[in-house]
Amino acid sequence: MSDRLTLAREHWSPLPDWVEALARASDATSQNQVAKRLGYSAPVVSLLLRRAYKGDLLRIEELVRAELMQERRDCPALGEIRLAECLHHQDQAKNPGSPNPLRANMRRACHACPIFNKEGTT
Repeated sequence: MSDRLTLAREHWSPLPDWVEALARASDATSQNQVAKRLGYSAPVVSLLLRRAYKGDLLRIEELVRAELMQERRDCPALGEIRLAECLHHQDQAKNPGSPNPLRANMRRACHACPIFNKEGTT
C-alpha cells in the first residue's frame, strides 16, 4: 500500500472515494503536482489526507472528481459532459455580461440547472 493512501486510511473512516483518488494520485506523481492540478498548495493536499483541512471540502471534492477521477455529468443544455467542463460553465455563469452567444446561453442554462449553486459550486 502507498504511503499517502495509508495515511489517508489512518485518518478517514470510512475513506471517501475522492480522498482515495487524491492519495493515489499523490503517490503516483507527487502532492505538489496534484495540488497544482487542483489549483491548491501541497500543504492543502497534506491536510486533506490527514482530515485536518478546515476549508471548503465540497469544492475540493468536486475538483478531485473533475480532474483526477474524470467524472461526467448530465447537462440539461449539452447532454453528458465532463465534470470539469460543467464546473467551468458554472464559474462562467457567475460572471455576467459576455458578448459570446454560447456563454450567454450557458449562463441561462446553468442558472436553470438544479445542480447549479450561485454562491459556490454544486
